[in-house]
Amino acid sequence: MAHIPAATLGNKNKKHFLGVPAPLGYVAGVGRGATGFTTRSDIGPARDANDVSDDRHAPPAAKRKKKEEEEEDDEDLNDSNYDEFSGYSGSLFSKDPYDKDDAEADAIYESIDKRMDEKRKEYREKRLKEDLERYRQERPKIQQQFSDLKRNLIAVSEEEWANLPEVGDSRNKKQRNPRAEKFTPLPDSVLSRSLGGESGTAIDGRSGLASMIPGVATPGMLTPSGDLDLRKIGQARNTLMNVKLSQVSDSVAGQTVVDPKGYLTDLQSMIPTYGGDINDIKKARMLLKSVRETNPYHPPAWIASARLEEVTGKLQMARNLIMRGCEQNPQSEDLWLEAARLQPPDTAKGVIAQAARRIPTSVRIWIKAADLETEPKAKRRVFRKALEHIPNSVRLWKAAVEMENPEDAKILLSRAVECCGTSVELWLALARLETYENARKVLNKAREKIPTDRQIWTTAAKLEEANGNNHMVEKIIDRALSSLSANGVEINRDQWLQEAIEAEKSGAIKCCQAIVRAVIATGIDEEDRKQTWIDDAENCAKEGAYECARAVYGYALSEFPSKKSIWLRAAYFEKNHGTRESLETLLQKAVAHCPQSEVLWLMGAKSKWLAGDVPAARGILSLAFQANPNSEDIWLAAVKLESENAEYERARRLLAKARASAPTPRVMMKSAKLEWALNNLDEALSLLEDAVKVFPEFAKLWMMKGQIEEQKQLLERAAESYNAGLKRCPNSIPLWLLLAALEEKRNLLTKARSVLERGRLKNPKNALLWLAAIRIEIRAGMKDMANTLMARALQDCPTAGELWAESIFLEARPQRKTKSVDALKKCEHDPHVLLAVSKLFWSERKLQKCRDWFNRTIKIDPDFGDAWANFYKFELQHGTEQQQQELIERCNAAEPKHGEEWCKVSKNIANWCFKTEDVLKAVVRHLPTPI
Repeated sequence: MAHIPAATLGNKNKKHFLGVPAPLGYVAGVGRGATGFTTRSDIGPARDANDVSDDRHAPPAAKRKKKEEEEEDDEDLNDSNYDEFSGYSGSLFSKDPYDKDDAEADAIYESIDKRMDEKRKEYREKRLKEDLERYRQERPKIQQQFSDLKRNLIAVSEEEWANLPEVGDSRNKKQRNPRAEKFTPLPDSVLSRSLGGESGTAIDGRSGLASMIPGVATPGMLTPSGDLDLRKIGQARNTLMNVKLSQVSDSVAGQTVVDPKGYLTDLQSMIPTYGGDINDIKKARMLLKSVRETNPYHPPAWIASARLEEVTGKLQMARNLIMRGCEQNPQSEDLWLEAARLQPPDTAKGVIAQAARRIPTSVRIWIKAADLETEPKAKRRVFRKALEHIPNSVRLWKAAVEMENPEDAKILLSRAVECCGTSVELWLALARLETYENARKVLNKAREKIPTDRQIWTTAAKLEEANGNNHMVEKIIDRALSSLSANGVEINRDQWLQEAIEAEKSGAIKCCQAIVRAVIATGIDEEDRKQTWIDDAENCAKEGAYECARAVYGYALSEFPSKKSIWLRAAYFEKNHGTRESLETLLQKAVAHCPQSEVLWLMGAKSKWLAGDVPAARGILSLAFQANPNSEDIWLAAVKLESENAEYERARRLLAKARASAPTPRVMMKSAKLEWALNNLDEALSLLEDAVKVFPEFAKLWMMKGQIEEQKQLLERAAESYNAGLKRCPNSIPLWLLLAALEEKRNLLTKARSVLERGRLKNPKNALLWLAAIRIEIRAGMKDMANTLMARALQDCPTAGELWAESIFLEARPQRKTKSVDALKKCEHDPHVLLAVSKLFWSERKLQKCRDWFNRTIKIDPDFGDAWANFYKFELQHGTEQQQQELIERCNAAEPKHGEEWCKVSKNIANWCFKTEDVLKAVVRHLPTPI
């Protein structure tokens, strides 16, 4: 090819490095990982013929030896050659011995590293969790990114769904180029015959198809027009099949050769139950055969071989193998038992009889022999024969006794305790069957034979209690402890307490109390006694052993008679699990030992009052006054007692004395509340004006003052009272809510909003203020503003159950379930959220789920009155009368005090005498049914 000048190619394609010498040290392709090299053509011959030989051209063996010496001297100590466990290629310290000091040093370093790692573990896990959360915020999952879009899919109409294009596969040629379906139309002759009313089940007898059908000339197969009738052909085919089956099924003699119905069942039974690889079976069979031949006196090999054959469906081979094993190992009870299991019942009896002759002292073989018998008489005969050979087997004696009637069992047990004198169970069983006098003798003999068992002693104590000898119970338990200690038995306190619980469950109350008193102080340090006994009593109460708990409390109070905490726990225990008489008896002892404890006096007075004995309650409170002359709680309890029983003048006098002797904010508040309840508004306002001067920091006084002024329609003065109270008590949330409600009542929505805004500035992150602001917007019809405020509120208070509960019902009906799931994730155990979910199920008419969630709500927070009210309304609509009454009783026992709707009724001054049940029914009347 002729040379083309560069000018003709143009400057556009010319490279700038063409014709330029390479830089110094340039190696082609070094940027792509290539390395430079030099060939012989670059430097010429390797050596001249006249050069003197040196070590570089030594023979290969010498050269290799020298190279190894150089490698030993010049070790590569580069970081890339370092290994954490073996050092620098394992040769840095490989020549030094690894002695005991090195091992000790390594262990010390390892323990230090482990200790330091544990110290940093908490920080490291916390840091890892924060990094993960930050990573999830910066790079959320696809599911989180599109969650809002998926929620918006509910707004898509049916037409839009129908118009969505189908997603095709671009790699599929048929989907890229769709074609119309191919079909073959019917001939016109068929259509014309159909129009003429002819049947479509006939074909032309003269066509070629007719020649394929045998018997075409049969007249019954043809239609009047000479065509074939396909329906009749099908009937003839079924008849012919039935005839052939009948011929094959029965032979000449009438015996069935083929069972058409059970044929498939028989085939199924022939399939082996093992579904694994056949090669595995062959390998296992060869291995087990090798084991058997190597050591034929190894029973597990024979058992494994037989079970392999059983699994693969070869039951007869398994039986043959196991019987060969029994011949080789006649003293192996496992082999005989396996052989009996594999044999059918009739043959198994013979096998087990042969086993009993070979090993007459095997308990398992005799029990298997008894199990194979079907008649009780034969079983008894087997057991008696077994006991002749093995008279000291407790298991056989127990099995034999269970087969007998009480009289024969008593005789058998008399013989059993002679043969097995150390079996506690046999002695106790005999004692149960004997009369009182004989049982005492039996237990005395048992104690002589087995002086180290506690069950014999406790059984003796229960026996005395059952026969009315209660004075003997404590003596027997004390003697038991001393006797067991003398025989070297350790007195385990926990075991004895468990024995006491078992005694109570069996009805032996005196015995359980005696055991508790005897062992309760065993093995406890002096300073731990009080807390340990309280824990013991609570554990007994949890297990339902109330008499044991009562005995523990009684012993603890005898040791610590002046401890108020123990008296209180005992009183609450009697209130929950005892009777009113036992509670009052305990409280009388309590106030005698702790007269300064106001709670004990008040519990006693309340118990008498609830029983309807008002004079006795007054007497207890008068004694309490003498012991605690200026106690606010006792003053207020006396006032409540008189006011609840309509003794208003006596209540007024008591409050006047209280204000004179103990002027506290609560006394002032109760005085004003009594006048307010009796509709003496002016007197109540006068008392409150005096009270706020003395106690300006007590927010309830300002609240009551403003509410009374609202009731008198003095709205300006009420607003002034609320504002004055907020200046003194800026952290009182109810005051902010009352002022905002008053402004809304005066149609000053902007002012109400500003009040709540100021409240949130003074009390940040308060859910109630946010909730009030949201509800103002809802009542004003500003749904969008309410949603905006809700979003801000949930950002400010992300775990506020009140806000999440409100947000669920702010959503449209289809989105409520999704919102409730989000709420449960944020605050799983909040009663407001659980109540909202219960109402959601109620609105969807899922009654059982609704009832379950209501129960869960009141279990988490029994003091939440709104949950009780909604639950009761639900039961009124969907429950039975029994369920309604049961719920009222549970509510009365819980005595709820809180809840928005609940407090609207209970705090209303017109309902000041309402009991819990009255409040419940009043709240239900105002509750809306969820929709």
